[in-house]
Amino acid sequence: MKIGTPKEIFKGEARVAMTPDSARQLQKLGYDCAIETGAGAAAGFSDATYVGAGVEIIKTPAALWKSVDIVAKVRQPTDVELKRMTKGKTLISFFNPAGNTEGMELAKSKGANVIAMEMVPRISRAQKMDALSSMANIAGYRAVIEAGNNFGRFFTGQITAAGKVPPAKVLVVGAGVAGLAAIGTSTSLGAITLAFDVRPEVAEQVESMGAEFVYLDFEEDQADGAATGGYAAVSSPEFRNAQLAKFLELAPEVDIVITTALIPNREAPELWTEEMVAAMKPGSVIVDLAAEKGGNCKLTVMDEKIVTENGVTIIGYTDFPSRMAAQSSTLYATNIRHMMTDLTPEKDGQINHDMEDDVIRGATVTFEKEITFPPPPPKIQAIAAKPKETVPELTPEEKRAAEVAAFKAATKQQVTLLGVGAALMLLVGTVAPPSFMQHFIVFVLACFVGFQVIWGVAHSLHTPLMAVTNAISSIIILGALMQIGSSSFLVILLASLSIFMAGINIFGGFLVTRRMLAMFQKS
Repeated sequence: MKIGTPKEIFKGEARVAMTPDSARQLQKLGYDCAIETGAGAAAGFSDATYVGAGVEIIKTPAALWKSVDIVAKVRQPTDVELKRMTKGKTLISFFNPAGNTEGMELAKSKGANVIAMEMVPRISRAQKMDALSSMANIAGYRAVIEAGNNFGRFFTGQITAAGKVPPAKVLVVGAGVAGLAAIGTSTSLGAITLAFDVRPEVAEQVESMGAEFVYLDFEEDQADGAATGGYAAVSSPEFRNAQLAKFLELAPEVDIVITTALIPNREAPELWTEEMVAAMKPGSVIVDLAAEKGGNCKLTVMDEKIVTENGVTIIGYTDFPSRMAAQSSTLYATNIRHMMTDLTPEKDGQINHDMEDDVIRGATVTFEKEITFPPPPPKIQAIAAKPKETVPELTPEEKRAAEVAAFKAATKQQVTLLGVGAALMLLVGTVAPPSFMQHFIVFVLACFVGFQVIWGVAHSLHTPLMAVTNAISSIIILGALMQIGSSSFLVILLASLSIFMAGINIFGGFLVTRRMLAMFQKS
């Protein structure tokens, strides 16, 4: 089968769904590859590099759509493009199925199978195909770069001979993939970064990246991330009011606001009001990554940059990934290639559209003249944070009772072991000769003393494995010391060798452990 990529016709779109590297990987799966002439030029991939990768160059889009069995593209296809599909062909692209009913009906009537890349379920196995996350990661990074381009000061604070420059203060609203990318970029540039999300379980991720998580003085049970496919859920009106009040409090303090809040198949929630914009300092910047769905900021204008009367710049671009076309194309083409790997388990260049597979079924919106959107919930849910278990604090009386119970249990165990050992010793003594019992008692005492001495050493000074081997070595040393006064030269020689070799093991083990611990010390 042949897989082809047409040139994107969406205005301003510079990405391409196939790169020379991804084409080589697709060929290893058994596919022939084709691309429309000039399709990768805007992303920095010339036709010559595709030819070098063994890709066929086709001059017109109509000829490409006609000659291939699988079409891989970036943007949602137009009606003209969908009409070029025929029965049995497969289309892989962003499709917006929730808002593209006409497109699904047209694909159904043509008998085409459509895989929507934004519908890939957010489960661990599908991360390599998660194009939304790939593009959101780039958008979050680019949002900070755009903000810096329009911000009149440094991100990091500086103390120079000419004066002191305070660091910029950045607020990131929404700690999803785009939000975390923005947080990482902002902190790496030296800004003081604050972050907010309705999902409290992401607070640890935010703080681990060097940002401060903004908590609300409001308690509400949020929907688990597993139940919403890893996305945020709709908040209650009370929670929203508390959230807006907190943002209004922060508005005069922050220099840059990056909003990333989106809920699947809904308009973007309004989180940054006109009042908040008016409260911001002149020269501040707002980057609204939700502009395509109406924007999180009330004043956002889609695909435009505006400056308010009080000097606040609001950026509503919707093409952040396209502004880094080479990187975006590489990641998106890799997502496509991984999808094709799952569709081609035999690596024979033939699609096996397994509708029992969670990932393939979840991403498929039309199949064999049927609309399969929305998909059923995946059998494996998105990973959710485990609720923290609160251990009740014991009272002094309860602690004392627990200590007494533990002491009694340990005493009972030791007395039982000593009793059993003594009984076994007497039993052996009734049948064994005196010469054997003399050596046997030495052996038992060596085992007991050696084990107790070595096991009493803190495990921070040796590993549990070394503790066991040192205990065995100590048994050997104690036994040898008991025998070194023997009248036989051979026994004295063997005892001396035992002490020497076991001593090397014990002291050498402690020396190695000390050197290992020194590796983790600052001085």
